[in-house]
Amino acid sequence: MLCGAMWAFPLVAAVIALGFAGLLGRRFAEGRRPFDALWAVALLLYAVASGAVVVGLLAGWNAATFRTYWALGAVLNVPYLAAGEVVLLFRDRRVLWAVLLVLLFVSGFTVARVATAALDPSALDHDLPLGREVFGAGSPAHRLAQLVSYPAYLLLLAGCAWSAWRMRGRRELRDRFLGTVGIATGATVVAVASGVGAGFQVVPVFSVGLAVGIAVMFWGFLRAARPVPARV
Repeated sequence: MLCGAMWAFPLVAAVIALGFAGLLGRRFAEGRRPFDALWAVALLLYAVASGAVVVGLLAGWNAATFRTYWALGAVLNVPYLAAGEVVLLFRDRRVLWAVLLVLLFVSGFTVARVATAALDPSALDHDLPLGREVFGAGSPAHRLAQLVSYPAYLLLLAGCAWSAWRMRGRRELRDRFLGTVGIATGATVVAVASGVGAGFQVVPVFSVGLAVGIAVMFWGFLRAARPVPARV
């Protein structure tokens, strides 16, 4: 019964992510800041991947839903978040173009590799299939999450930590400081929930973590986006 109701949490996560992406898209349209666009793409990927989880939990997993979840959620989502953080920190067109080229290559390679990878249909019978069982442990499609998403998460965490460190002790930047910490915390909640929940097939941990993590990230963004009060 408990696992049967767990589809509601990734649905909530998808709705929050869509709203988050819409807000970022509007900010990009108003200010033309590349990091807003990259984060908007990351949130759209998160929403689609969460939607795939909803379908998988409600109707059962198939090759299409799992490939969508794996490529967009397990592999590509975090790199776009990290790319936005890098572009925000450096604000250099050369860095921007280098980041875009890397993302283009990684995205194309990931989609092609996951879309054509052989999979074991029997492994999709679980409530929460494991990538190592679906694609085979150590297979290229399975290894993509470790080779792409894990380093990107560490880069995102390092960027947030650096931003927070630079703002420490400045009262006028308190909202930005707390917001940056919130974004890093939300990303960590998703990472832990994915690692523990998916790794051990604990559906409640995975599903709840998707919703809680994105909600904390959204709160962090809204807090960081508050106007900076003028220094007295």
